[in-house]
Amino acid sequence: MAENKTTNGGLTYAQAGVDIEAGNALVERLKALVRATRRSGADAEIGGFGGLFDLKAAGFTDPVLVAANDGVGTKLKIAIETGVHDTVGIDLVAMSVNDVIVQGAEPLFFLDYFACGKLAGDVAYEVVKGIATGCMEAGCALVGGETAEMPGMYADGDYDLAGFAVGAAERGRLLPRRDVAAGDVLIALASSGVHSNGFSLVRRIVARSGVSLQAPAPFAPLQSLGRALLAPTRIYVRPLLAALKATGGLKALAHITGGGLPDNLPRVLPDGLGAEIDLSRITPPPVFGWLAGAGGVAEAEMLRAFNCGVGMVAVVAADEAEAVAELLRREGETVTTIGQIVPISAADEPVRFHGRLAFS
Repeated sequence: MAENKTTNGGLTYAQAGVDIEAGNALVERLKALVRATRRSGADAEIGGFGGLFDLKAAGFTDPVLVAANDGVGTKLKIAIETGVHDTVGIDLVAMSVNDVIVQGAEPLFFLDYFACGKLAGDVAYEVVKGIATGCMEAGCALVGGETAEMPGMYADGDYDLAGFAVGAAERGRLLPRRDVAAGDVLIALASSGVHSNGFSLVRRIVARSGVSLQAPAPFAPLQSLGRALLAPTRIYVRPLLAALKATGGLKALAHITGGGLPDNLPRVLPDGLGAEIDLSRITPPPVFGWLAGAGGVAEAEMLRAFNCGVGMVAVVAADEAEAVAELLRREGETVTTIGQIVPISAADEPVRFHGRLAFS
């Protein structure tokens, strides 16, 4: 520990606010969590300069790699204010692996970046425990990461997260497929809540409502408001991989994140095609009814800011829609047919809504 001692009045890294020994101790604590995420192709050991993955050992013959990265956004402020840090790591994994699976690829490995002003070992451990949990749920290995202690960049207690997922698909099996056509059916997979988008608006609504994050949630009184809002983003990887392997009916997938249904569905549709959606078929979780009421948020704004109960949309051939829906139900998903693909002109909105959301 000589680096932490003052020599002849000179400064040390520790006196500048960075504790190398604490960082090394954290890495040792994390090794058991990381080992739990092992899968074929990765030994999931950390401590080296980079993580390794063997695509051949994972069973791929002619793979195309798919990469995605994301963060958790200002949802972290609620985790920091409530001291609940064990779920945002799941969010971090979910936001990237859900973006990988929608391209028809299997998530293979994940890396994280944790940045703070002063390293608090227990906080970082709880966050990475969530990351490991998310990786196990998604079936991908946590092969490495970075913990950055940067005094002066962050206020005491603040931290930020970034995550990076890499997956693979055999050549020719990427989504969206070129045969997306008018008449294809839109199947919605239910969200677990707000997921990890729109939290700047969520926090404004909470402040306006006057309800403490420690108080019972108005829409879920058996939980505190903070804990209820921190419900982690649902990970759709395993059910969708099962559907991709068992049926040829899946043509496209859209992860419903920031921008909601209006902005995310068009990303997977070819020119000349749009989506027609019956909002009355969507059942938003109670949190969205509270947010809309407490914030006086109009339905159109709710649809652009939040997922409103739809975390993923599958575009499916009409003659296979029921088979795909039933398979996803068996895999534990709550699924609903919410609309269809329709032809549109250049002047049309790419997503047209009918009916109203039934907020509870």
